[in-house]
Amino acid sequence: MIKNITTILKRLPIYGWVGLIFIGIFWYLNWALSGPRTHWFFFPLWLGYCLTVDALTFARKGDSLLTRNPQAYVGLFLLSIFGWWLFEVINLRTQNWSYVGRELFSKAEFNLYASLSFSTVIPAVFGTAELVGTFEWINQIRKGAKLKTQGEKFWRFFLAGIVMFLLMMFWPRYFFPFVWLSVFFMIEPINVWLGNRTITSMISKGDWRLMVSLIVGVLICGFFWEMWNYYSYPKWVYHVPFVDFARIFEMPLLGYGGYLPFSLELFALYHLIVGVLGQKGLFQYVQIVQD
Repeated sequence: MIKNITTILKRLPIYGWVGLIFIGIFWYLNWALSGPRTHWFFFPLWLGYCLTVDALTFARKGDSLLTRNPQAYVGLFLLSIFGWWLFEVINLRTQNWSYVGRELFSKAEFNLYASLSFSTVIPAVFGTAELVGTFEWINQIRKGAKLKTQGEKFWRFFLAGIVMFLLMMFWPRYFFPFVWLSVFFMIEPINVWLGNRTITSMISKGDWRLMVSLIVGVLICGFFWEMWNYYSYPKWVYHVPFVDFARIFEMPLLGYGGYLPFSLELFALYHLIVGVLGQKGLFQYVQIVQD
């Protein structure tokens, strides 16, 4: 075990050490200083996280999101801003989270700082999922139960997503969990019909590695999101009906379940957007696992 860790550290590229330094410095500053400070330190803290997991991936398998295509890696940050604001817009209706300290900023200032912070979401999730995909136990689930997928079923899939979204919009108090399901149920069939890369294409072959890697990756990110948020200021807090108990940091325990489909939504959204932009060559850029 120690030998393996030593080998990985020897292979760690210089930007991985920069990432670790960023984590150490900005974690300390974000928690140690008083008054508003997270709007300055959240982005470099999570940039350090993104660089670190990417460098660990490179050390383990010889390439990574950043080293395969630096321009596409920067694109993940830009795409992430759009992706998270989509959920912020939905939250205007569901009101499941809010930001303590938001009142300290003008609307333009808050949107600017928030967008910068949101930009790290997709690089963090995809990078962590790819790191998870380097472990041998992931390859052991290459052959699993096959989920048969046909055109008619995807129409049902799509309609189910629309129904979930409408229920959430009309009765958010009771159907708020659909924010983490409806988007995926609507986007995944569209990706199928457009010939984009999909998660269900792998599951139809009995290959669950991609889904499991995404889920494990986003749970790791979720732990750090909630932990680093806890002593931050400004920070987010949750208002979750019926399940607001057994909190781990600010998040109710059952709320962590929302992270699971969230990672699938991000993967589907990425492939929808690059497909619509005519950049289908980037489908193979996100190599969490090999198809």
